[in-house]
Amino acid sequence: MIGHILAAAEPSKVPFYFAGGAFAAWAVVLAAMGLTRPSFPYSERGGRAVMGISFGLMVVAVAMAIATSK
Repeated sequence: MIGHILAAAEPSKVPFYFAGGAFAAWAVVLAAMGLTRPSFPYSERGGRAVMGISFGLMVVAVAMAIATSK
């Protein structure tokens, strides 16, 4: 009974799992693009976009890890 009460008090990890999964999927897509297209990301602007998206996903994943920790 006490174990159920303690388990209910913990925050849900689902937001972290979603954010971390999105970040991991992005990394796989980037790896595939980079391996199949040697000139990827094609321009300086594209490189900045890739870095910006990667940074944003990283910040969200870290924020969700902090928010869902005890």
